[in-house]
Amino acid sequence: MKIEKILRHCRIDKPQHFRLARHEPAECFGLSPDSDEVKDMLADGIAGLEKLQQRLYANGRWSVLIVFQGMDAAGKDSAVKHVMSGVNPQGCEVHGFKEPSAEELAHDFLWPAAQHLPARGGIGIFNRSYYEEVLVVRVHPELLQRQKLPPGAAGPDIWKHRFKEIRAFERHLTRSGTLVLKFHLRISKEEQRKRFLARIDEPAKRWKFSMNDIKERGRWDRYMTAYEEMIRATSTEYAPWYVVPADHKHVAWLVVAEAIVAALQGLKLEYPKITGAALKELRTVEKELLAEAPPKGK
Repeated sequence: MKIEKILRHCRIDKPQHFRLARHEPAECFGLSPDSDEVKDMLADGIAGLEKLQQRLYANGRWSVLIVFQGMDAAGKDSAVKHVMSGVNPQGCEVHGFKEPSAEELAHDFLWPAAQHLPARGGIGIFNRSYYEEVLVVRVHPELLQRQKLPPGAAGPDIWKHRFKEIRAFERHLTRSGTLVLKFHLRISKEEQRKRFLARIDEPAKRWKFSMNDIKERGRWDRYMTAYEEMIRATSTEYAPWYVVPADHKHVAWLVVAEAIVAALQGLKLEYPKITGAALKELRTVEKELLAEAPPKGK
């Protein structure tokens, strides 16, 4: 299957018809997950991303916000590590959203994200994000009590209002020159079980495991409902969701890399052109530097 067709399958362009169950977590799109073919395609995608990041940084008019959401062990950390392995760290910043601090709880739910948005020319990566406020908080509505919302604000329509506010927030970002790409790494419950066991079995990975992961696993169906409604309500033309099959990591990395490359190519980024007096000045400096070269043979 061509990569363009794979991306069309993963990108949610008609959210009103979206059903999470139609996206198989183990889908390989006819590719062999650990084959040299997939690894070569991934390497090409990473190389392409490296070149496009250079243009993004030099151009200085656009920024890119990449959002990763997924259940525990879905591979968010490894996707960041591998897909962005060729990116210059000077132009990329990763922010992981943890349990909100007292300062964050004293502000509106989008305020923490606003503090970490990428500057023009940069790439910002959210490992989890403001979407936790319509996922974890929705599955655990008792968390709303910590947010000190005014009377009536936490009524039954709060999720509908938050979806609307997220759409408006992302619309504002895109109008201001930020490309917003969102990836839901879709892992199966069985694959999550295997990855949890692997973490427990390997001493170097045990630190990643939390007993809370098991508690949240028990709420799997509630999370799937929350994810489906979230994607249906917030996948837009200007800030689309990609539902990425994540049971096979190399396939997931390939889809993410190619989606980012395709989106950046759509910006038609060019290096700044030096013309006029500035170019004349550069030519003068060039001549001076060439004149400083030692005589041949010395």
